[in-house]
Amino acid sequence: MAMPKSTDPPEKIMKNIFQQLSSGSLGAATIVVWALVAALLAMAGGALSAMRLAGKDLGNALASMMGALFGPVAAVPGILIALIILKFL
Repeated sequence: MAMPKSTDPPEKIMKNIFQQLSSGSLGAATIVVWALVAALLAMAGGALSAMRLAGKDLGNALASMMGALFGPVAAVPGILIALIILKFL
């Protein structure tokens, strides 16, 4: 699978990344994109969960900031390990 060029439109780049993931041939770009997606989703989930759990005690701003920092602690290594395992299967 060819690496996407920097002049390609974003739709073509994402299509290429999804094709790499579905075909099983994972490149470095695919692993980086999925790690970033996992980090963003983990930050959002951590912030929302922390606001719900500790917002009353710590204040919503502090709780969401702490949740956004601690959310990716488990998600990002888990995604990276899973993608590395998929790469070698």
